[in-house]
Amino acid sequence: MPENLLIEYWPILILLLVAFAFAAIAVVGGSLLGPRSRTTRKSEPYESGMRAIGPGTRQMPVRFYLIAVLFILFDIEVIFFLPWAVAFREFYENGLGIFILAEMAVFIIILLVGYAYAWRKGALEWE
Repeated sequence: MPENLLIEYWPILILLLVAFAFAAIAVVGGSLLGPRSRTTRKSEPYESGMRAIGPGTRQMPVRFYLIAVLFILFDIEVIFFLPWAVAFREFYENGLGIFILAEMAVFIIILLVGYAYAWRKGALEWE
């Protein structure tokens, strides 16, 4: 009986093998068939046909990344409101309404504490 269950996984195994083979062929083929000449002109950064002024990479302030991470963090946490709101009616009908409401209140308080901490530390300041 267990042998019959494993037969259903053969297409997945074949797909993984084909994907790995394709990736390996692409990497090896690119390194074997690709151009090999390196010149200083080819190594320069290219910007709209103009000669580059300054280094090709510039250091970005950490503040940009911090604001992006905070946005993603709070955005993902807010996404949890939708499933809670959808399931709340069912829990309310089963007698768990106050408990579920209290859990969401604690979640919101934790969110607000984190938001206030980030605000107080100046993480949301844009300069």
